Amino acid sequence: MLMRIKHAATDVMHKPLKKVRRLIRQVPNLGIRRYCPVCKMWSKRFGEYGIVPREDAKCQWCGALERHRLVWLYFKRMTDLFDGRTKSMLHVGPEGMFKRLLKRHLGSGYLTADLHDPNVMVRMDITDIAYPDETFDVIYCSHVLEHVPDDRRAMAELNRVLKSDGWAVLLVPITADRTFEDPSITDPSDRLRFFGHKDHVRRYGPDFVERLKEAGFKVKATTASDFLKGKEIARKGITDGAGDIYDCTKR
Repeated sequence: MLMRIKHAATDVMHKPLKKVRRLIRQVPNLGIRRYCPVCKMWSKRFGEYGIVPREDAKCQWCGALERHRLVWLYFKRMTDLFDGRTKSMLHVGPEGMFKRLLKRHLGSGYLTADLHDPNVMVRMDITDIAYPDETFDVIYCSHVLEHVPDDRRAMAELNRVLKSDGWAVLLVPITADRTFEDPSITDPSDRLRFFGHKDHVRRYGPDFVERLKEAGFKVKATTASDFLKGKEIARKGITDGAGDIYDCTKR
């Protein structure tokens, strides 16, 4: 840990002042109570995050939230993503802390896509994906579908472009007993009140799994405790905010 801090401090000596200021801001967070498996950095604590602030949520080095730390551990331990074999991966709505890591591991097989973000490889409407059937070995789409008016069509399209022996991790926030949506609710303040965010178009419930099945997926739901021990869950800040992992394959 001390060597990591020393190397970070030495490195920023040769970088812009903004980098130095960032390191200085991290000094109060230096410690070994929390560990981020994404950036492999230790902290005294994770930071608060959310419209309704959640404690112990955000890595203050790389920005990874509870769900990012959980899914990264899932990728590493429960999938073949990093087995060294050539793969094509579609990453929808790519998170910044993952892009560089996944590109390094997957090379030219890695594709980032989004409808609005200009910093992706391709502009993509996931309700009308301009790729042939069975193109991708892996699809990762996290906290995107709650923004998509026709999510059922999007799920069907993701199923279509997934290879018959491929797999997809499709994640959404589960915040209701049953999925609630109303297309007449369009005002951002009303969406915030009803859906929890100004650009969400629904709240998902556990019946999200049924929607995935209707789109042609077989779904395996995995919780943190299914493959992580209690002490590791605590040390890596895998709180209830992480949600479950929905691992999908084609029927």
